[in-house]
Amino acid sequence: MEYVPRERVRLLTGVLSVVSLAVVFAAAGGRIPSSSVPAAPAWVIETIPLVNAVLSAAAIGTITLGWRAIRRDDIERHRVAMVASFGLFVGFLTLYLYRLTVTGGPQPFPGPDSVYQFVYLPLLAIHIFLAIVCIPLLYYVLLLALSRPIAELPETGHARVGRVAATLWLISFSLGIVVFVLLHVVY
Repeated sequence: MEYVPRERVRLLTGVLSVVSLAVVFAAAGGRIPSSSVPAAPAWVIETIPLVNAVLSAAAIGTITLGWRAIRRDDIERHRVAMVASFGLFVGFLTLYLYRLTVTGGPQPFPGPDSVYQFVYLPLLAIHIFLAIVCIPLLYYVLLLALSRPIAELPETGHARVGRVAATLWLISFSLGIVVFVLLHVVY
């Protein structure tokens, strides 16, 4: 069943990637006014990082399940797991962008400067870089899957790009949890 015209996969990947990244950078840069989103109690805003760490851990689990399923040729389980992973990512990103918008941008690192410079910033930079790289890869494999019958997917870059996307996605989610622990548990 085709949900996306196959000749539009690359165009849609590009458009969705640019729009998504523009929204993320605008929120991170404090360019989206907090008045543009509904207000929430302080405890909700303070709980979002923990909820996002849980969503990240769940996504690591569903990506792993999806990867294992496709290695066992269980296409239906793979599809369910990867759609769940994408849904968890959308939930994570929605909460993350909401918090950035409400608070005016990322929170400062509360720990010592040496940990900030030599541990936190490198981990954060790799996490952000991988997240940025993953966006178009994820859109591409998702749109390929939505534009073709399952029998045709092996003839596309879905598996090849999907392996790269899943690997980078797992690393990015894992580093995101480490960043959470440094920001909210250790310091």
